[in-house]
Amino acid sequence: MKSETSSDSNYEKHKRFIEHHLSYFLPAFYMITDWIFVLLAEHVSVEIRNCLIGSSTLHIAWLNKFVVFPLFFIIFLRNGEVYQKPMGTWRKLEHIFYSCSYAIGLIVFLVYATHIANSTSRLFIVLLWILAFLFISLSRVIIAHILNWAGVGRFPILLVGAGKTAQLLLRGIRNDVGLNFSIIGYVDDAGQRPEYVGDLPYLGTFDEVEKIIQETEVNDVFIAAPGLKSEQLDSLIYRIQPLVRNVAFIPDLIGLPVNGVTVESLFNERLLVMGLRNNLARRYNKVFKYIFDMVLTSIGIVLISPVLALLAFLIKLDSKGPVIFAHRRIGQNGKEFPCYKFRTMCVDADVKLKEYLASHPEAREEWERDFKLKDDPRITRIGRVLRRTSLDELPQLFNVLKGQMSLVGPRPIVKAEIPKYGRYIADFYMVRPGITGMWQVNGRSDTTYEERVQMDSWYVRNWSVWLDLSLLWKTFSVVLNHKGAY
Repeated sequence: MKSETSSDSNYEKHKRFIEHHLSYFLPAFYMITDWIFVLLAEHVSVEIRNCLIGSSTLHIAWLNKFVVFPLFFIIFLRNGEVYQKPMGTWRKLEHIFYSCSYAIGLIVFLVYATHIANSTSRLFIVLLWILAFLFISLSRVIIAHILNWAGVGRFPILLVGAGKTAQLLLRGIRNDVGLNFSIIGYVDDAGQRPEYVGDLPYLGTFDEVEKIIQETEVNDVFIAAPGLKSEQLDSLIYRIQPLVRNVAFIPDLIGLPVNGVTVESLFNERLLVMGLRNNLARRYNKVFKYIFDMVLTSIGIVLISPVLALLAFLIKLDSKGPVIFAHRRIGQNGKEFPCYKFRTMCVDADVKLKEYLASHPEAREEWERDFKLKDDPRITRIGRVLRRTSLDELPQLFNVLKGQMSLVGPRPIVKAEIPKYGRYIADFYMVRPGITGMWQVNGRSDTTYEERVQMDSWYVRNWSVWLDLSLLWKTFSVVLNHKGAY
C-alpha cells in the first residue's frame, strides 16, 4: 500500500514537471516540425512544377531551400504568436494562413531584390504558399489530436467562477482540440455548482484562491465571472497575478462585435482602451467579398452542373409541378428578391398548411414561433431527402451570381420575420443574405429564433475573410451530419 502511494506521488510529480515545462518544450517542437513541413512543401512544389513544365528543370539554391525560405516562415509564425500561446483551432489556422502569406511576400521580395527572379518559377511560389499552409495546418491539427488522445500536452488551468459564463467557456474548450487546456478545478463563493460545470472538482472560495494556486502549482488562471464588480475583479487579479504566469478574464462583453478588437493602454492614466472595427463599413472589404463570391460560385456551378441536372430530373419524376421554387425573401437594404430553391413541397402547399395548422394547435404554435415545422405535411418524398441534405438550396448559387445573395451571410428571411429582428434588422440590411452562415453551422433549426437573430448580427459585425472561409468549411461537416436539418 505504501509503495502504491509512493508511486502515485512520483507519477504526480513527473506529470507536474512535464506540464510545468510544456510552455518551453512545445514551441521548440512545433518550430522543428514546421521547418520540416516547409522543406516538404518546397520539395513537392518543385516536383509538381517540373512535372507540369517539362521544358526546364527548376533547382532551388541550397541556402534558400534549407535555411532562408523556412526561416521566413518560422519568423512570421512566431510573430503571429502561433508558438507562444494556445488558441482555438480556427484562430490558429487563421494565424498560420496570414503568416504563410507574409512569408511568401518576403520570399517574392527577396527573389526580385537578389535578381534571381528569372531562375525562380512563379508556379513554384504559388504552390509553396498553398502547400506550406496545408502541411503546417494539417500537422498542427493531427498533432493536437494525438496529444489530446494521449492525454498530454495540456496546460493546467484554474477556473475562477462557475456560473453560466464558465459553462460556455468549458464547452468551448472541450469542443476545440486546439485549446489544449485541462481545467483542474474551480473556485466560487457560491459553493459547488454542478448544474453549470458538471463534475469539475470544487476547490474552494475566492478568499482561498492564493492557497489553492500554491498547492496545485498551476500557472494559468481563467476568471469567468463577468458579473463581478470592478473593485472585486481588480482585487482578484491583484492577488492572483504575482503567483502565476498568465491571468485571463472574460469581461462583460458577451455578444458584442469583438472579433476584430484592438487594445491600447494609456499608461499614465492607467486606462485600457478597446477599439471595435466594422470591417464591412470599408468599401474594399465589400468589393473583395463580392469578387470572392463570384469566383467561387462560378467554379462551383460548373463543377456541380451534373448534380443539378440529376436532382431536377428526380424532382420532376417524384411529383407534378415546377423544378425550381422562387420564394420572396428580404435581402440587402430591405429589398425583396426571388430566393431560388429546388421544389420540396407539393403544388397545393398553402392549402395543406392552412388545413394542418387549423387541426393541429401545437403545430400552429411551432409555426408562429419558428416559421418552420419539424413534421411538415407539405414536403414530398424527394423533398424530404433534399432538405435533410440541404441540396434544395443549391439553386441559390444563381442568386449569388445575380448579386442578390452571398455564399456566406445572414439567413434570408421573409417579410413577416422583420418585426422579430427588432433593433438587429439594421445589421441584416447591411449585407446580402447567405446560402450558409452562423446559424446554419451552429445547430440550424435546433436553435431558438432569438439565437438565430443574434448570430446574424454577430456575423455582420465580426465579418472577415477568414470567418467566411471557416463557415464554408464547417458547412460541409454540418450538412454531412444532417445536424438540425428538417
